[in-house]
Amino acid sequence: MSEQKKPSGGTLKKFIIALVVIIILSLAGTGVFYYLRYFGPNVSDKQEYLYIRTGSDFHDVYKIIIDKGIVKDTTTFMWAAHNMNYVNRVKSGKYRLKSGMSNRSLINMLKSGNQEPVKLAIHNIRLKEQFAGFLAKKLEPDSVAMLRLLDSAAFVEKYGFTTENVYTMFLPNSYEFYWNTTPEKFFERMYANYQKFWTPERKAKAAAINLTQQQVSILAAVVDAEALHDDDMPAVAGLYLNRLKKGMKLETDPTVIFAVGDFTIKRVLRKDLMKDSPYNTYMYAGLPPGPIMMPSINAINSVLDYQHNDYLYMCAKEDFSGYHNFANNEAQHQINARKFQQALNQRHIYR
Repeated sequence: MSEQKKPSGGTLKKFIIALVVIIILSLAGTGVFYYLRYFGPNVSDKQEYLYIRTGSDFHDVYKIIIDKGIVKDTTTFMWAAHNMNYVNRVKSGKYRLKSGMSNRSLINMLKSGNQEPVKLAIHNIRLKEQFAGFLAKKLEPDSVAMLRLLDSAAFVEKYGFTTENVYTMFLPNSYEFYWNTTPEKFFERMYANYQKFWTPERKAKAAAINLTQQQVSILAAVVDAEALHDDDMPAVAGLYLNRLKKGMKLETDPTVIFAVGDFTIKRVLRKDLMKDSPYNTYMYAGLPPGPIMMPSINAINSVLDYQHNDYLYMCAKEDFSGYHNFANNEAQHQINARKFQQALNQRHIYR
């Protein structure tokens, strides 16, 4: 009877080595699998930003990602989103994308709501309707939502304004907002900036000329529309304050143009002066009920730090330099006015 052969030590050793190799290869394969899904580059270069609207869920986000071609492999993004529990943690906002971002980096950014602020450079926008349209191009809320608040007497009254003078709350400057800022939050932020601007010193200067903060800005808007150059503003402001003190009508052309609503006018005609509007300062005494444009900070400060003069009349200089000829009597003003009218005629400017 022959004896059975026992496995040699060499065979067992080979078996163990083969098993270890298989395990290592499996782990390596698993590592590669997870690496590609989490850490491998997946974001394309087709879009600079991903916009996620307020109220969106993961289905909405996934649809945008597919439609905009934001990632190269949507399947791995979906897999990573579920495994990183992003599907239940969607946050609205404007997110900056970088070509080659991994699913992990993209999802971590979206989960944390780490969005990029929007820079708003607000300068001398004429009408609040234009302002609402400007904001709608930069922020998520549309212009209708913004105008709804601007035209809500109950809402603006909470901040101490009327629907006619609320536009004075918005001061030209550079700001940063998140794209998904609500209209209400936008108002809160702008009002906080307004309060910061109106220091006790500025309030005291306004009180000294018997004007409210809103009235200062309304007059500043007129000054800004009249004066092309900043160094001309204090003299123009002093002139209008003189007229207000004397109870004279302001009789300023930019208010007539605002009342007519045709901002292409270069020469105000007699028929324009007949426009019945509270903004027509040839027809009605005192300040207009609201600003005719968003006044610059320089214009506001020029009203508060106006030039003390005895001017009551002014007319644009005939050299079209943007400066004015001033007068303290109507006779001299008529001489200045004729010079400018002749210059307009020579340039064939009739409207």
